[in-house]
Amino acid sequence: MGVPDEGVLMFVSAPDAGWRERGAALVERLRVVLGPLAVRVEHIGSTAVPGMAAKPVFDVQVSVVDLQVAAAAFDGPLAGLGFVRRPYERDHVPAGCGDAPELWVKRYWSRQGSEPVNLHCRLVGSPNERLALLFRDWFRAHPGAVAAYAAFKVALAAAVSEDLGLYTDVKDPVVDLVAVVAEQWAAESGWSVPAAVSA
Repeated sequence: MGVPDEGVLMFVSAPDAGWRERGAALVERLRVVLGPLAVRVEHIGSTAVPGMAAKPVFDVQVSVVDLQVAAAAFDGPLAGLGFVRRPYERDHVPAGCGDAPELWVKRYWSRQGSEPVNLHCRLVGSPNERLALLFRDWFRAHPGAVAAYAAFKVALAAAVSEDLGLYTDVKDPVVDLVAVVAEQWAAESGWSVPAAVSA
């Protein structure tokens, strides 16, 4: 799910209780700026999970009906907030998934500076939109797993230093394993993509 992001320092911080509140404020601002083309705007990733150590970078998912239309409409407003569109237009397809890569398309912007943000724009109902929400919600529902995953990320960050590409290459298969367990939980618990937008 990750994207190598040039210029973002590779370190993992201790959990910050303020991440969730700042993420919610960011989500609200993006909802206003992006308007109705943004069907859903959600705080995702490690900073959206209480107690999770993380790179101090907010991940936000914007769900849209048409990527081309949304990307063209979003470029200007996002540039005004300091975002730059990056050339990553596809997510990692989890091992064993069998999906065509075309189902995992997206558009991606990032913002650096004092509050770095990765903004992932994905199609409503797509498998990559669903996985980002499932990953977040599974960890929120399983706080016992948070410490183990955080310890893995801390060790990985220390081992690869500033090599963001290697960090992502090693982390993605672990995310794939989490996804397998999370999918079982989703089936057993009845979890689905929430109908109401939440932060």
